[in-house]
Amino acid sequence: MYFPDASDQDWHSWTWQLGHSFNSWEQLQRIIHLSPEELLSAEKKKKLPIRITPYYASLIDPEDSNQPIRRTMVPVYNELILSPEEMADPLGEENQSPVPQLVHRYPDRVLFLTTGVCAAYCRYCTRSHMVSKNDKVHSRIAEWDTALDYIRMHPEIRDVLLSGGDPLTMSDSRLEYLLSRLRSIPHVEIIRIGTKVPVVLPQRVTPSLVRMLKNYHPLFMSLHFTHPEEITPEVENACKKLADAGIPLGSQTVLMKGINDKVEIMKDLFHHLLMIRVRPYYLYQCDPIPGSAHFRTPVEKGLEIIKGLRGYTSGYAIPHLVIDAPGGGGKIPILPNYIEEKNEEGYLLRNYQGKSYLYRETQEI
Repeated sequence: MYFPDASDQDWHSWTWQLGHSFNSWEQLQRIIHLSPEELLSAEKKKKLPIRITPYYASLIDPEDSNQPIRRTMVPVYNELILSPEEMADPLGEENQSPVPQLVHRYPDRVLFLTTGVCAAYCRYCTRSHMVSKNDKVHSRIAEWDTALDYIRMHPEIRDVLLSGGDPLTMSDSRLEYLLSRLRSIPHVEIIRIGTKVPVVLPQRVTPSLVRMLKNYHPLFMSLHFTHPEEITPEVENACKKLADAGIPLGSQTVLMKGINDKVEIMKDLFHHLLMIRVRPYYLYQCDPIPGSAHFRTPVEKGLEIIKGLRGYTSGYAIPHLVIDAPGGGGKIPILPNYIEEKNEEGYLLRNYQGKSYLYRETQEI
């Protein structure tokens, strides 16, 4: 027991969980035996930021440094090795930010960076340049109001994605301030929340949060799952509450070397997600943030996984494989090639078993 003085009420309190997060090597050494690669990272003067909730830390194997959850949370020396293609802001978000906190990349939607706070620090985080920094805390209301004014003045914006950091690290009242003002803008049709909190801090999905969220439909939520080991009874219960509140849930998964880069692991994850009413939505190629080479797979690996899923499981269990183009090009879908050729009769197609079929096109009259 890592917290022998904690009561059951403490453990189920999301604020207690955040307040007692593991954020130093000294704390981590109380619960795991550090591997040589982890020790090398711990000994370096440039300390890599750590944050793991007690709940999520309870899922970490104290002996196996190759356990998927442990690898996504505990820094290793490889994070300090930089490759030429890596960038602090690989998606070029800062260049597409017309006002602070807002990224306007696509014509009809914006990304609203509500906070720099996360409940846990994923080692492969796309926004590691802003998350966990001392000056990147919950944004000021004045900054939000400037971003809200921008949205009001651009009627082409019909879709707003709240991200960060993690919006669910904010209080109910603070989150409702933003949701209520967005919902009052006539041309904002849908609001989305991107979060990993239901996975690393399921205690945050309280009855009061769910009651508040129900007032702002149509509201969607994109959850960040990495591995089947994350789907615990606590996470299942959190997703049930959200789904029962009428919130469509989708998952976003980053493909990572040695963690989830096998067809069997992905199939297991996606099947479990569907069972808890979460639709696999995106499978991301890992972004080239600094020190991420040990996480990134070849693009062919993602294509291999999609090919290994198509036809062998239901379509609902197959996400879109995408690369978020470096430099701000947006999400680009990557698909296995199932078209063998196009001829005067139509398309010669190859199915999941490798068999060929002719789809005849109607000839123009």
